[in-house]
Amino acid sequence: MSGELKPPIIIFGNTRSGTTVVQKLIAGHPDVVAWYEPRNLWQYADPARSHDDFDESDATDKVKRYIRRQFLRYQKRNGNRVVVEKTPVNVLRIPYVRAVFPEARYIYIVRSPLSFISSVELKWQRPVTVRGLLWRFRSTPWTQLHHYVVKYARQLVDKHILRRKYLSVWGPRYRGLEEDLQTEEMLTVVARQWALPSKKAEEDLSQFAPGAVLRLRYEDVVEDPVVYLEAICAHIGLVATDEMRRMANELVKSDRQQKWRRLDPLDLVRIFPEIEGEMKRHGYEVPAELIGAMDIADSAGPETQESGWAHPHPDGRA
Repeated sequence: MSGELKPPIIIFGNTRSGTTVVQKLIAGHPDVVAWYEPRNLWQYADPARSHDDFDESDATDKVKRYIRRQFLRYQKRNGNRVVVEKTPVNVLRIPYVRAVFPEARYIYIVRSPLSFISSVELKWQRPVTVRGLLWRFRSTPWTQLHHYVVKYARQLVDKHILRRKYLSVWGPRYRGLEEDLQTEEMLTVVARQWALPSKKAEEDLSQFAPGAVLRLRYEDVVEDPVVYLEAICAHIGLVATDEMRRMANELVKSDRQQKWRRLDPLDLVRIFPEIEGEMKRHGYEVPAELIGAMDIADSAGPETQESGWAHPHPDGRA
């Protein structure tokens, strides 16, 4: 049965990084169908794990057969079209996904950490809905439902009964997330949710052959969506249609890139050391507002440094 499965298109990228936009652009092709975040399916190997870090050793023969069978069923239910799938937490599972689908065509997208932090911090505050839970359960093996019932019940209690500002957990669960939630402020946790998966993804993607993964930056895609649509289609073996080009111009918006400015620059200065290395790796410049806030923090004196405000300055100053 698995031999009938067409090589899927897999999009890697952290949450809130443009994976949905890229998936919609690709799914605009008549021969492609989108599968939106079957997260619990990917956790089939170990649904009780406290983090989202899976590797190739988790892709046992049983796991491979099950996941590939579910992809084939989805493909057949949708006119036998090629499946384009994206599950953001898989940014921590690249070797695992590759072991399940060595024949897949892969895309990786990254977004500015400042935009990520702003968006994800708001998502941590988002109420859990019963409708959302029911949607999530549709991709959950019935034998594993009990692993998720307690977790999602806790989310409902946190937001609707205890009225807590933040959910108990949201987004990629890097190793050590639960401990950090007990000791760190939320913006630090969110910054690590960007930086740690980014670092791990770079290590994992280095194992692919050159050119096997198309790398994108969200900001570049929104700047010139049709050009990047053509590049995406060329990479995955499709020919862009006029309808896809029209969709690219209408769907992709560039007006969301400045929303990070809702955050206090001094708060961003505090967490800058968490993101600096990966931010530089991906070619993101430090905005002037943040540099100015660093100068303010520097001029505040040793009291702020003792409180954790010491940081390397992006222009080279200590």
